[in-house]
Amino acid sequence: MQSNAPTRRSTIHTWFTMAGLALVSLAGCDSGTSPSASAPKTPTAPTQAAASAPAPASEAGEVIIGHYGSLTGAEATFGISTDNGIKLAVEEVNAAGGLDFGGKKHKIVLHSEDTEGKPEKAGTVVTKLITADKVVAVIGEVASSVTLAGAPVAQQFGVPMITPSSTNPQCTAVGDMIFRVCFIDPFQGYACAKFAAQDLKVKKAAILFDQAAAYSVGLKDEFEKNFKKMGGEVVAVEAYTKGEANFNPLLTKIREKGAELLFIPGYYTDVANIALQARKLDMKMPLLGGDGWDSADLAKNGGAAIEGSFYSNHYASDQPTPEIQVFVKTYKEKFGETPDGLAALGYDAARVLFDSIQRAGSTDGSKLRDAIATTKGFKGVTGNISINEKRDAVKPAVIVEMKGGKPVFRARVEP
Repeated sequence: MQSNAPTRRSTIHTWFTMAGLALVSLAGCDSGTSPSASAPKTPTAPTQAAASAPAPASEAGEVIIGHYGSLTGAEATFGISTDNGIKLAVEEVNAAGGLDFGGKKHKIVLHSEDTEGKPEKAGTVVTKLITADKVVAVIGEVASSVTLAGAPVAQQFGVPMITPSSTNPQCTAVGDMIFRVCFIDPFQGYACAKFAAQDLKVKKAAILFDQAAAYSVGLKDEFEKNFKKMGGEVVAVEAYTKGEANFNPLLTKIREKGAELLFIPGYYTDVANIALQARKLDMKMPLLGGDGWDSADLAKNGGAAIEGSFYSNHYASDQPTPEIQVFVKTYKEKFGETPDGLAALGYDAARVLFDSIQRAGSTDGSKLRDAIATTKGFKGVTGNISINEKRDAVKPAVIVEMKGGKPVFRARVEP
C-alpha cells in the first residue's frame, strides 16, 4: 500500500457522486508466510488456460465482477468491510442505470468468495470466480500473503485484478494484470517513522512484529530503516507469531531497553492482546502501528489499553471532505456502522474498476488492463488515486489516534 500515468477521467465520477447523493437523500494487510524468494513466478500474458476466460459482457447486458476476501476467520472484519464497500459501489452504479458502454447499459453483478484469510484457499476461489462465475475482473485480497496466492491465477487467465489494501510491494510484481489502490509498505513505514520522529519527537523506539506475515515484516523493515535515517534509535526488535497468547517475555525485554515508543506492525487480533499485556507491565509509552490495526474490534478487545495509541491508515472517517462525509453517511445508513479504511478501499477499488471499464468501452482483459493502468487523479474516498508504472497507487496516508474507543484524525503524510 505509488503511481503516475496519463489519462482523462470520464464522466463516471459525476454520476457516481450524483448516485451517492441520491442514496443519501433517500435514506451513507496479512496472514500467511512471508513471500520473499518464494513468491510465485507467473507469465505476464494469458496462457492456454485463458480459454476459459469470460465472454464479453456486452453480449449479456451485464458485467460480472468477483471479490475474494476473509469473510470468516481470524481477520473476518477485513473481508466483510471490504465486501460492504464493494457492494455499496455496485448499488450506486446500478441505481444510476449501470455502466454505459458498447451502445447499451450494463448491470453489475457481484460474486464474493471467502478465503477465510488462508493463502491456500485463494487460488481455488479465484479460479472458481474466473472459470465458473465468468467474472471480467477480480477485487481482492486484503492480506498480502493471500493476494500473492490468488494473483497468479488472475494473471494466468488474463483477468485484471485490483487489490484494495495489500501493501506488500511484491503483490503487483506478480504481473501486468495486477493492480492496487492502496499505498505500499515502503511509504507506510516511512509515514509511521516520520510521525514518530517529527510529531511525537521520539528518539528511541522498539519494534514487535509478526515474523510469519509478509505485511508485518515489510512494515518493520521500512519503519526501522526510515526511523534511523531521521536520527532515531531502534533499541529492540522482537518477533512473535500470530496467535501467541503470552507476550510478557518479549515485552519485558523491550521495557528494559528504555523505548519511548513501541511499533507493532501487526493485525488488530494480536495488537489488542499486546496492548493489554504491555499496560499490565506498566509500559506507558505510546503504541504505533499500520493499517492492520484498522478494525472496530481493536477498541472492543483492547479497551483502555489501546487509548492514546496511533496507526497509519488510508482515510479517517471524521475528515470533513464532502466525498468522505457522503460516503460515511451512506454507508452508515446501509450497514449500520461507521466505515473503516477497508470499507473505503473496497469502495474505491470498485469505483476505479467501473471507471476503467467505461473508459475502455469493453471488458476485454487487455483493454481493461490498459485502462486501469492509465488511471490518474481519480477522486476517491481515500484520496486522489493515480496508478504508476508498477501498477501501484501514489496517495497520502493519514495517522489516526485512538480516542474514546474510536480512531480520530491526527495527521496527514504526503508521498
